[in-house]
Amino acid sequence: MNHTMCDGSGICQFLKALSEIAHGAPKPSILPGWHREILCAREPPRITCIHQEYQQLPPDSRSIFIPHQRSFFFGPKEIASLRALLPHPLATKSGSYEVITACLWRCRTASLKWPNPNQEVRLLCIVNARFGNCRFNPPLPDGFYGNAFVFPAAVTTVGKLLGRSLGYAVELVKKAKDEADEEYVHSVADLIAIKGRPCFTKLGSFMVSDLTKSGLIDVNLGWGKALYSGVAKGGLGDIPGVSFYVPYTNSKGERGRVIPICLPEDAMERFEKELHDTLMIKNNIPMLMSSL
Repeated sequence: MNHTMCDGSGICQFLKALSEIAHGAPKPSILPGWHREILCAREPPRITCIHQEYQQLPPDSRSIFIPHQRSFFFGPKEIASLRALLPHPLATKSGSYEVITACLWRCRTASLKWPNPNQEVRLLCIVNARFGNCRFNPPLPDGFYGNAFVFPAAVTTVGKLLGRSLGYAVELVKKAKDEADEEYVHSVADLIAIKGRPCFTKLGSFMVSDLTKSGLIDVNLGWGKALYSGVAKGGLGDIPGVSFYVPYTNSKGERGRVIPICLPEDAMERFEKELHDTLMIKNNIPMLMSSL
């Protein structure tokens, strides 16, 4: 739920409709529908959940900066290295998204060198109301192109995030995702109506969006499937602290995801070292430039 007309799922559905028409279909197999009333605020609006993602705090230089971008590939080897750092029960019940996100959050936080260990930091997980725990009942109708996502926040302090294990961060990510149910989505809609579309918290925030299952890679407008199906760079407008997980197959034929990271230039060097040390890989992590 932001100021754009549609989210990643909506864009994918639109492009698939174009693909069908390009292949000769007289009309899309799924006709578009507006249905915005489903996600309108209730009457009267009422905020029923805690929304730490909308806490209004003044940003500082660690939240708003001239971005320096590099992209990192996570395949089976990298994910296995991260899972090996977790207790076995947690490793088996955690998805790749949760494990990678927890790792990136810790490495990014360490790279920014916050002077105060009690400084709060946030991980904002974009969750779509079409899927999983957040799925509406009854579900949003086929053909809905609009925005249907929220971004619940995992909140902790710099000292706790960096002083505790990777498992601590994984548990925080899982808890934030689980908070986003149908009631949470309605509560966000009501908050937006009451508070006039506030921006999400920028101070100490890192937002992630998983595009690996969007289906964009399968869109074929007549000259084959896409070689790359994601954003051209990290960040969201003038806010650099946003990363997208994009499906990618590297030069070795390994399937995984490529993730653009935006940081100040000096922090990027520290981030690479933190990530390298966490993964315990002798060779440098392969880097894919934003020109992809």
